Amino acid sequence: MAKPLALDFDPIARADELWTRRWGGVPSMAAITSIMRAHQILLSRVDAVLKPYGLTFARYEALVLLTFSRTGELSLSKVGERLMVHPTSVTNTVDRLERAGLVARRPNPLDGRGVLAAITVRGREVVEEATRELMAMEFGLEEYDTEQCRQVFELLRPLRVAAGDFAEPAQEPGSSSADGPTEGAAKKRP
Repeated sequence: MAKPLALDFDPIARADELWTRRWGGVPSMAAITSIMRAHQILLSRVDAVLKPYGLTFARYEALVLLTFSRTGELSLSKVGERLMVHPTSVTNTVDRLERAGLVARRPNPLDGRGVLAAITVRGREVVEEATRELMAMEFGLEEYDTEQCRQVFELLRPLRVAAGDFAEPAQEPGSSSADGPTEGAAKKRP
């Protein structure tokens, strides 16, 4: 876990004040700095849960992705595409999962040069155990309720669309993706 800073002031708010005095108000600077700090905090929380399993968040994501596939296996190129990472990162991730006995490589019967990553029985056990622990600690977001988590997701979605991660589906006239919270959505998650 990240060591608490225990400051008597908010360093990002202070930086925002100083930035404003020097260069003018730029709310995006405070926002990006907050996002980067949140990333550090969340990664530390998640890594603390995954470390006993010999996993990083990237390796955990790869295992989860394999469990989502119909057959428990995917080509390395498909893993990279779905996880939005460089092929070298996929190779490194699969190498480590394979050494840990959580994934096995096998030739892709549909592509003579391709390789499939297949989750092993042990890999399925580990991903189930780790997932239970991550869900119990709300993936590090226990300070937020269900609706706030949905809002964070929706606030960051346009950034992902603009980066070309995916194309927004065309909406039918009169419909909205923000039809409001479902009943009880604003309640704190158990």
